Formats: sequence, structure tokens, C-alpha cells
Amino acid sequence: MADFTQLLRPKNFDELVGQEHLSAQGAPLRTLCENFSLGHSFFYGPAGTGKTSIARVIAKVMDLPFYEFNATSLKIDQLRKIFEQYKNALQKPLIFIDEVHRLAKNQQEVLLPVMENNSVLIIGASTENPFFSLTSAIRSRSMLFELKHISNTALHILMSRACDLGKISLDTQTQEYLVASSGGDGRAMLKLLEFASNLDKTITIEVLKSLRPNALQTGSSEAGVHYDLISALIKSVRGSDGDAAIYYLARLIEGGESADFIARRLVILASEDIGNANPQAMTLTASCLTSVSKIGFPEARIILAQAVIYLCGSPKSNAAYLAINAALESVRSGDILDIPPALQQNDGKGYLYPHDYGGYVKQDYLIKPLKFVALKDIGYEKKMKDWLQSIKDV
Repeated sequence: MADFTQLLRPKNFDELVGQEHLSAQGAPLRTLCENFSLGHSFFYGPAGTGKTSIARVIAKVMDLPFYEFNATSLKIDQLRKIFEQYKNALQKPLIFIDEVHRLAKNQQEVLLPVMENNSVLIIGASTENPFFSLTSAIRSRSMLFELKHISNTALHILMSRACDLGKISLDTQTQEYLVASSGGDGRAMLKLLEFASNLDKTITIEVLKSLRPNALQTGSSEAGVHYDLISALIKSVRGSDGDAAIYYLARLIEGGESADFIARRLVILASEDIGNANPQAMTLTASCLTSVSKIGFPEARIILAQAVIYLCGSPKSNAAYLAINAALESVRSGDILDIPPALQQNDGKGYLYPHDYGGYVKQDYLIKPLKFVALKDIGYEKKMKDWLQSIKDV
């Protein structure tokens, strides 16, 4: 059984497929390696895009002993043994730590001294941006490199190498499905090709579809994609584009996002971006949140879709969002006003009870005028604005 992911591991930068911004001649990362001046570095990007392969190439190019660990099972004693082994050595080792965002604080503290004196070269990798989980001390001593999904053109090159190596035959339609269904994940493509080749060296599209019925997509639990997808959904709803919003909702659902999380964000959106232009939006999304928490997928998809389409079709106003932000900024900047005696609980003298005056009476609620609320001429909010203006004009 051929393991294409191991057999096709690149031995140098020229053999790397994809990530040309890191591996091409003259690229900063490659140049630093070839000049033996690369410092501690962290790679992040989608699965199967070559993070481990690049780390191994760096070790070969810089002629460094290579030690590979995973942060989920890494023990501090393992690191200390390596540090001690190379304490007075002329050659320093490259320590590669996958899933580096899972490093505990005490593990990070163990790395600091050797990073400071450069007795080892630390390379970390993660599908999430590790700088959000690493201490500031480690961040300040290292560089960050982002990897992208492998392009279809690069995947075709990788596929051709594997087919030549394994003497595999695929027609054009099968090749296109293999590449397109792999979602920019080189490892996933090679694994599918490997499994299929164990059935027959002439692989058909039917065989591939029996092993992978649906195209791969990046799970929304990966931090970058998680936030990008929810951001795209919110911005599409804000822009009243129902088709785009439903598409991103489908991506979130297929990526494994929880119905509760999506519904909570819709509740926030209903207040932040629609507000009193359509107050019913808050009621509907709150009901959506309650419903999906009790029903769950797959039926929750319909409830979420209804809410998304309703929000897209609602007039938009961010007046409430702007008002509370302006008021908070005023308070934080030192506008701490005394409460007028008429409004205080234990005084109340001089307070005019609006209901005694037909529902409104002019009086001071602040000791100096402050302006935060700016209602817009949109939807129901225009009616509110007109009503407030009418009572004050009396």
C-alpha cells in the first residue's frame, strides 16, 4: 500500500507544490533559510497545505537535526532532554511543534530561554492563527507565515506525480473531480487517490464518489474560517443580499457550526443592524434562538433560513448601536453627571409625572444636554422619530 503523502514529501523548496510566496526563488522564507538566518517561526493555514513539509525542508536546507512533536501530547521532559543534549553542541536542532496553539502556558515558558539564546530553532504549525494563543514573549521572538489553500493547478501537479509513482490511470473527468472535491487540501487528495488505487489502478469517477460522495470544505470550527464565514453571513444580511446570506449559512451548517451559535449572532444582528427600523426582527430572532436550541439539526436549518431571509428583507438601522457606543464613550471620557434631584429615588421633588400631562411633559433629565440618539428615516424608526418630534413641537 503506497503512502503517497510520505513518498511525495518534498526534499527541497523546488519540490514544494503550492505556497510559492514562501518557496519560490527569492521568497523571504526561502532566502532566510538558504542564508542560514531563519529565526523562530510559526506557520498557520488550512489542513493539508504543507506546513509540516516546509518545516522538514527547512531542516534539510539548514542541515539541522529534526524533532517533531504535537502540542496535544508534548511533555516538558522531552524538550528538556533535547535542550540538554545540544547544550554545548555546535549544531542546533530544529524542534517542530504541530497544533502549537494548544501549548500550555508552562510549556511556552520552557521554550522561552532557548528561544532567547537561539540554542534551538523553534518552528510551530497550526490550522489556527497561533499568535492569539501564544504569549507576548514568544510572539516578540518569532515570525509568522500564513499558508493558503493549494490551488487546483498545484493539486494537478501533485496528482500527476502520484499517478506516475503509483502507475495510476485517471480520465480527465475523474482528475477534475479528484482535484475539485479536495478543497485545496493536498493530503486529502493524496489519501483519496491512495485508497482508490488499492481497489484498481484504473480509477473511475464512480469509485472516487463512492469514497468521497461530497466535496471537502473547511470546517467552520477552524478559527479563521469560523470568523470569516460568520462575518460574511452578517455582512450579507446587512447588505440585504439573501442569496449570499443563505449560501454562507449553508457553509456554516455544513462546516459543523452549532445552530445555537448562528442563532445568537442573528439576535445580535437584529439589534445592531436592524434595530427599531423593524422591532419585530428582535422578536423573530429571539424565537429562532429558542426554537433551534430545542429542535437542533437538521430541522433547525429551516428555522435559521427563515430568520436570515427575514433579516435580509428588513429595513436597516444602526441607530441603537451608534447611540450606546457614543454614550459609553462619553462616560469613559469623564462625563459623569450628577443626577437631577427630581429623578433621584429618595428625593423626587419637582418630578413631573408624564401621565398626568397626557403622556409627555417637558422637563430636564440631564443636568446638561447630551445627544446620542439619532433616529433614521427608515421603516418603523421613522414613525418613532416623527412621533417624538411631534410631541416636542407641541
